[in-house]
Amino acid sequence: MSEPYSEDLFEGTKMTFGEHLEELRVCLFRAVLGLVIGFLVGLLLANRVVRLVQVPLRNALDEYYAARTVERVRTAYPDATDEQVERLATIIRQRHMTFDRVFVDIRQLRAAVAPPRSPTEGAASADADLPFPDPSRLVPLRLWRSSAPKVSALATQEPFMIWLKAGFVTGAILASPYVFWQLWLFVAAGLYPHEKRYVYVFLPISAGLFWSGALLAFFVVFRYVLNFLLQFNVALEIEAEPRISEWTSMVLMLPLGFGIAFQLPLVMLFIQRLGIVTIDKYIEHWRIAVVVIAFISMVLTPADPISMILMGAPLVALYFLGIAFCKWMPRGRNPFGEAFEP
Repeated sequence: MSEPYSEDLFEGTKMTFGEHLEELRVCLFRAVLGLVIGFLVGLLLANRVVRLVQVPLRNALDEYYAARTVERVRTAYPDATDEQVERLATIIRQRHMTFDRVFVDIRQLRAAVAPPRSPTEGAASADADLPFPDPSRLVPLRLWRSSAPKVSALATQEPFMIWLKAGFVTGAILASPYVFWQLWLFVAAGLYPHEKRYVYVFLPISAGLFWSGALLAFFVVFRYVLNFLLQFNVALEIEAEPRISEWTSMVLMLPLGFGIAFQLPLVMLFIQRLGIVTIDKYIEHWRIAVVVIAFISMVLTPADPISMILMGAPLVALYFLGIAFCKWMPRGRNPFGEAFEP
């Protein structure tokens, strides 16, 4: 007995729910395998990555120490002209210098810079070695020293954990094109044959958006966030001694957050293609979308307004880019549908 005729020309390409689950399992297994391979490669590059991510921090600390030292110079030398201060500020930045106010026993200082010229003076220099100096002989001095930034680790296991974290994040970024490829293959399994060509369009866009977000975070966001936060240290006169674990946690995870958040246009297009939200709804509720973007920016960034703004502003632009995607790439339909319409 012959099977009933179906007008759906793509009946043979349909998949059952179980087949979709199997396709999801295969794609997820391949994606996880790609992440594992990327992680192993990332471990080989972890040392270089850790040194690389310290560059923005060291540059910001250099500027922080220089600005703090210049302010201290203005306070210590109120009669200095602006030209003299600027000339000294240039030397401070070039040589990474700062100074501390210390008290020195005049007898110890004299004994250190010149040998005794008489027995009496020699006895005085011997008295200078006493553990309790005479307060009346203490002289205030400004001792200049190097202010080269140092990143500290307060626990012995921190460097190892940082190495693992750097390897994982590096591997995730390196494997991201392959992971996106597997995810889009799963999406393509639910499309008509003539719609699967969109995968080759969406995949480069998805990878490009991810890398754009990660690069924006590393080369732009970190600079302004660090300068903003360190300015509070200057205003509150608090010494900045960042821990390497805290810094690397932010510098490694924030690019991932930016990269994932920058997938917003494709997520909007995917939702629109499923028929869940229309383009008119996107346009009508753009104010609510801005509020949601602000909340997402607050969750995915550290607790400072600069990083929130630097993530939220591009996401608002990407929201309207997603609306443009929905208009330029309308939801696909069966090209043979009109031939069977009465």
